Amino acid sequence: MTRKIIHCDCDCFYAAIEMRDDPTLVGRPVAVGGRAETRGVIATCNYEARAFGVRSAMPTGRALRLCPELVVLPPDFERYRAASRQILAIYRDYTDKVEPLSLDEAYLDVTGVDRCRGSATLMAEEIRARIFAEVGITASAGIAPNKFLAKIASDWRKPNGQFVIRPEEVDAFVVDLPVKKLFGVGQVTAARMERLGVNTCGQLREWSLADLIAKFGSFGRSLHRLCRGIDERAVSPDRPRKSLSVETTYVTDLPDLAACVSAVEALLEDFHRRFGRLTPAPPVHKAFVKIRFNDFTRTTAECLATSPAAVDWPALLATAHARRDRPVRLLGVGVRFVEEDTESARGAQAGLFD
Repeated sequence: MTRKIIHCDCDCFYAAIEMRDDPTLVGRPVAVGGRAETRGVIATCNYEARAFGVRSAMPTGRALRLCPELVVLPPDFERYRAASRQILAIYRDYTDKVEPLSLDEAYLDVTGVDRCRGSATLMAEEIRARIFAEVGITASAGIAPNKFLAKIASDWRKPNGQFVIRPEEVDAFVVDLPVKKLFGVGQVTAARMERLGVNTCGQLREWSLADLIAKFGSFGRSLHRLCRGIDERAVSPDRPRKSLSVETTYVTDLPDLAACVSAVEALLEDFHRRFGRLTPAPPVHKAFVKIRFNDFTRTTAECLATSPAAVDWPALLATAHARRDRPVRLLGVGVRFVEEDTESARGAQAGLFD
């Protein structure tokens, strides 16, 4: 049976909650994020702010230069989580196959669901209407035979819209799709593809699987599938946590490695406190240190680890810092947990050498 997947995504979620709770903000450029004087960044913003070029992950200081009238509000996660619980309850009224991606977006597998005469399109319309009526904000939706296409479709008619890609329309839709829309293709990879004369999925299809692997490594396999609209991932209601990390942007740049080593102690205290609240804690696979230097370049150093306590954090920090040896504006520490395929591979390897 062909899958029916809905991807629901609330429109500028944090900002939408703020405008819902304070109607005087409606029509004004609004952002949620950190303060400029603490070198904060924008978490999200409404469409009035986006018209000025403001974007999520942008430094707040830059956002205010682009839009001096921007209203910057601190995040209130208690209110956002309360709204998220309402939204998830609506989703689960239609199917138990709900995979949350964040507080405001999720995949729903409605294959075989009888609601709305079995129409995923009508279900998406009804869900969006209920979110507006019960939560007071708008949401957009994409409907498609797989997760990859449903997520792209939900962005097609934003805000407060929806778009359907039917099974018989997949090939025609994907062939003209820009490669920068493919999952995992960021600015660097997109620019690299452009230099190779590849701008659309149709052009990418001209490359053989072997050539894609030779040029892009293991990611070439994903590119080969996605440019043909193929995505066989199931909606996973119990998606396991993949990582845990904490990070801080400093008001004043950390001038050298010694200052970073001193600063990372407070980060590690916070990290160990959060790690201790995981019950049970998933098995650890890797530990990592993340750095953003004062020129905004970033690097991550990681190592294999079985627990945070077994990691030589100062040595890992020194490895990352040596790559640029510049003042540091952001530090982060974290772990990646063992995933199922990693666990299976370990078991298979152990079996070979028993």
